[in-house]
Amino acid sequence: MSSWRDEILREFTPQVARLTLVADPDGLLLEEGILKGIEERGFELIPFEDHVAFRFAYESGYRSRWDQGELTDLVVVLRAELTDLHSLPYDLLQAGRQLSFNLGHLFPNLSYPVVDALDRSDLDALYRAQAHHSPGKLGDNATKDFVLRHVFGVAPELIKQPSDLLRILLRRHHQGRRIPPRLDDRFVHVLRRNGLFGDWPLERIVPDREAFFAFLQERWPIFLDRLAAGGDAVHEPAEAYGLELPGPTEIPFDHDDVRVYVDNLFLEGMLQPVSHPMAEELADRWVVVGVKIEPAADRKRRLERLLKAIENSVPGEGARHQDWLAFAQRWARLNALWYDPDGAPSAEQKKQFHTVRNQVDEAFTSWIRQRFGTLHNQPPLPPVMLHHIPRLLARRLEESREAKVALVLIDGLSLDQWVVVRDVLAEQRPALRFRERSLFGWIPTLTSVSRQACFAGRPPLYFPSSIHTTEREPSLWNRFWAGEGLMPTDVGYEKNLRDRTDLARVEELVSHPKKRALGLVIDQVDRIMHGMALGSAGMLGQVRQWMLQGVLAELLDMLLDGGFAVFLTADHGNIETTGCGRPSEGAVADLRGERVRVYPDQSLRAPVKERYPDAIEWPPIGLPDDYLALIAPQRRAFVSESESPVAHGGLTLEEVIVPLVQIERIERLPAARPGGLAVAGE
Repeated sequence: MSSWRDEILREFTPQVARLTLVADPDGLLLEEGILKGIEERGFELIPFEDHVAFRFAYESGYRSRWDQGELTDLVVVLRAELTDLHSLPYDLLQAGRQLSFNLGHLFPNLSYPVVDALDRSDLDALYRAQAHHSPGKLGDNATKDFVLRHVFGVAPELIKQPSDLLRILLRRHHQGRRIPPRLDDRFVHVLRRNGLFGDWPLERIVPDREAFFAFLQERWPIFLDRLAAGGDAVHEPAEAYGLELPGPTEIPFDHDDVRVYVDNLFLEGMLQPVSHPMAEELADRWVVVGVKIEPAADRKRRLERLLKAIENSVPGEGARHQDWLAFAQRWARLNALWYDPDGAPSAEQKKQFHTVRNQVDEAFTSWIRQRFGTLHNQPPLPPVMLHHIPRLLARRLEESREAKVALVLIDGLSLDQWVVVRDVLAEQRPALRFRERSLFGWIPTLTSVSRQACFAGRPPLYFPSSIHTTEREPSLWNRFWAGEGLMPTDVGYEKNLRDRTDLARVEELVSHPKKRALGLVIDQVDRIMHGMALGSAGMLGQVRQWMLQGVLAELLDMLLDGGFAVFLTADHGNIETTGCGRPSEGAVADLRGERVRVYPDQSLRAPVKERYPDAIEWPPIGLPDDYLALIAPQRRAFVSESESPVAHGGLTLEEVIVPLVQIERIERLPAARPGGLAVAGE
């Protein structure tokens, strides 16, 4: 077998049985490549998570079709041991053939708990390594060492000096690579056992991406001081720099293995440039990317470099969903720079930007049309789509009976607008720290579809009666938490939050002694968007003005003071569009949006598609069968050709991929540094 997937996919031959039941305790069938392979063979897949949700999907989507004589190959996946297949409904057991797949069969010589902890996307490298090196039976530690070396390229015994360690950590954290905690523990243990890096905070900077970049950020001004002094060591005590994280004061940023990452870290916002009294002298050195000199020049330099970097890193057709999520964050930073009202890009830059944007649009549209159907069945941890977020919150509540969670959803906030929000929050509340990731919204990217799925914790298929409204969000939110064992008094929900007068409603929830799960909707950005006539640049400017009022900062203060773990997200983003004409169709469409029209029947959608041949007929993936969307082509809208609204509903990168940010507050800030030199976070 050339791939571990082949061992599974060979069992799926069409028309052998219309129903296949699979015990899948390790979630192998939910891996992106497996899902794609199963779909390509004509099979449809439903995970069996609870009886009520499954029975609804099964009876409405498949049983009725079989009764009409339609042939379909259906796979029901139960994430449990093989013996638990018998807990499935009797009618399924009678009708279906039974299969079972597990990691122990695929990797018989490796420790099961170690392999099970890996992301399923890492199994390719492990399967190749197993075939190439043919390891004998390995125990836990030997398996950990094997996986570290052959999957993650980490050989702890070869790390002898700071640049070796930094190279490993930079590669890992820059890519956002997830390594299981048990492997991190093994890595740190080997380094400690060898007596190396005794003063380094390995337990924090190895597993924690934000802690690692904070560690580097604090030491960047020290490195600049040494460079400005001609390479001499800095003699000021570490206390003078107000270091929050312990460890060595000086880091070899200029080592070739480290320096190669430094440009990208500053360009992509993982490190922030700092002020320096000798900035002019440093302006012609390679460190200029991390030094504040003159805002306009800094912005121009960063824009040039980001454009070039992004042009060479657009994910291809075979990209994983993780690749697009990571790319979306870089693309957002470029857009935030591009639409900065103080920016003035040259004619050449404008040409380059629009060329790159067309490339991104084409690549993402092609990828999402092929792969969107595999996303909603991905395991919910870590979350891939919006409806996975409640599972993440529920996991937090499982950790402690005293734990409390709050989901703050900013309706319509795109990733580039999050960049502005984060920067203003960092100025208003320097003690805040942001654990940033991104995920996919639902398509079409409409509030009643995507936001409602987020609060329901389920795909839109499961709320067909309310898919055109958001009125049932509170009840869907309560229903999810009821399934997690919470009482109605434990759950709170508020929407239409815009200004300080609305915070009193939140304060009432926060002060309630029983509330453990809050859902909060801020709709100010969406209101700005629907009245915006100045395009994406106007959106960024208005979002910044709203942020400067301090409403969001005060809301976060309230939640954090109340002991809530805070997560911030959005239901969809937005783009600047141009009109392509308004369809004249009377009342046949269920929804007549600017970016998308929705029809109850294909016979009603088809004539409009004929008039707009470049429009996209979106299949009802995870949607009710009578929810048929027609999405405007490219960055167009179903409005008069003279109009250019900022809108949402389509499938551009900016509309589909949204932020998911855990917001924390550190207990102690770095102290002010004598002499007025900048320190981390300035």
